[in-house]
Amino acid sequence: MTRITPRPVPARTVQGLIDAGIHPLLARLYAARGVASRADLDYSLGALLPPAALSGTHEAAQLLADAIEAGARMVIVADYDCDGATACAVGVRALRAFGADVHYLVPDRITMGYGLTPAMVELAARMEPDLLITVDNGIASVEGVAAARAHGMATLITDHHLPGEVLPEADVIVNPNQPGCDFPSKALAGVGVMFYVMLALRAELRERGAFAGQAEPNLANLLDLVALGTVADVVQLDHNNRILVSQGLQRMRAGRLQPGVRALFAAAGRDPARAASTDLGFLIGPRLNAAGRLSDMSLGIECLITDDAGRALNIAQELDRLNRERRSIEAGMQDDALARLEDFDAAESASISLYQPDWHQGVIGIVAGRIKERLHRPTIAFAPGMDGEIKGSGRSIPGLHLRDALDLVSKREPDLILRFGGHAMAAGLAIREADYDRFRQVFDEVVSSLVDPADLTRRMDTDGALESGWMSLEGARLIEQDIWGQGFPAPLFEDVFRVENQRLLKERHLKLQLTKGSTRYEAIRFNHADGAPPDLRAAFRLGINEYNGVSSVQLMLEHFEAV
Repeated sequence: MTRITPRPVPARTVQGLIDAGIHPLLARLYAARGVASRADLDYSLGALLPPAALSGTHEAAQLLADAIEAGARMVIVADYDCDGATACAVGVRALRAFGADVHYLVPDRITMGYGLTPAMVELAARMEPDLLITVDNGIASVEGVAAARAHGMATLITDHHLPGEVLPEADVIVNPNQPGCDFPSKALAGVGVMFYVMLALRAELRERGAFAGQAEPNLANLLDLVALGTVADVVQLDHNNRILVSQGLQRMRAGRLQPGVRALFAAAGRDPARAASTDLGFLIGPRLNAAGRLSDMSLGIECLITDDAGRALNIAQELDRLNRERRSIEAGMQDDALARLEDFDAAESASISLYQPDWHQGVIGIVAGRIKERLHRPTIAFAPGMDGEIKGSGRSIPGLHLRDALDLVSKREPDLILRFGGHAMAAGLAIREADYDRFRQVFDEVVSSLVDPADLTRRMDTDGALESGWMSLEGARLIEQDIWGQGFPAPLFEDVFRVENQRLLKERHLKLQLTKGSTRYEAIRFNHADGAPPDLRAAFRLGINEYNGVSSVQLMLEHFEAV
């Protein structure tokens, strides 16, 4: 069951925004998302929170500046998703611009797992680094940091994940979510944290006279990478993150992109002059993520750090091929999952856990997300790991903090979960294959104890009906060019339509012609093969369909029900 609920819209706020010069349609959308004044829409770089407000940035800058002056060798230990890849690219590009001797490593998802593990330290030791820098990982790497210390390596942890009960004994930790950090934006992605560290390092080098007689590196040139990683990691787009994304998109639209980002747009068949936040989340990010899911994220990182446009395009085309392969694997796994869930009784289960021995570890997170969206239950999908382990990737629903749920499972059954970590909405874990049935039972009991029963009914918050005058290309482009994402959701409207005709595309997508009054609209509902009733109430997004050089409005249906 899905409950469609219009968002409350404070009329006074709307009028105040209109009086401040905001377009009336956008004023209504902003007010419904908590924007109170034009200041909340100031996306200039001057409105960014200062680096000094983020605990550890000053110490990190000193550590890095000392290392640069000493000619020390640095190795960045990255993560194998888009956030980790962009954070690594920001670090490599900025540090090399500052004259550092910097290299990188990224763990293999299948054989080495996540983060700065002791095995990863042993691999890094072959490169003889003086300093290890983590990006988008490390806050839980207690053993890895200890191993690095035993090798005589200094460690700088830059991360944004929630810490465990014990912090690693690193030389410096920069993480807005670590205890004692008062940074107002707890939602920084890993790439955002690394960008802040590089801003602080530039300030430290400036004080030391490192740029005397020469131009300072312009770190704003890296904001396309920051925007990409921030959107792709689905962190909350608070005001500070919206600044980073807005600034990155402005540079993309102006043609100021890294060669690799430009190449990824080309591989996706999208013009960066019209770059939108949805492009980063649904077109560019998945192609970069495909490297970490099916191959080696070093491929993605190389795409982002090369200045050779030809090489970047070659890599982007390979990433595009991997993404097509990923989609094929995902479709098969999703069909398997749905077949197993044909008799799923929503009244009897608060969660879903799934495991098949032939599933691909790199794709289980996507499958968990698809099942969660379809059945509105916290979902964890497992695939085989090494040495009798299975690895799970989970996605949650509003109302359940997934990492906290796993923490409670580990407290109730201390021997059950071998490793876990993550966020409120996404988390990963490892268990023994023999413990799968026990985990499924305990996890469901924990979820039942934590979640409000009302949260187990899908709720779609909409922006109400859209005036017919804005169901146009002008309205669609106005919305498309703004900043939307997690915590600042893209506009979703609702209305009642008559179905004139409908047909299936590629046996997976429902294509419809709808009418309201005398106006006809083209509409599509992706990954939905069931037919529509003659009259329906639909929740939809306003989209633009490009075909043979002609642009037209298309309603992207998220849900419909008979009226």
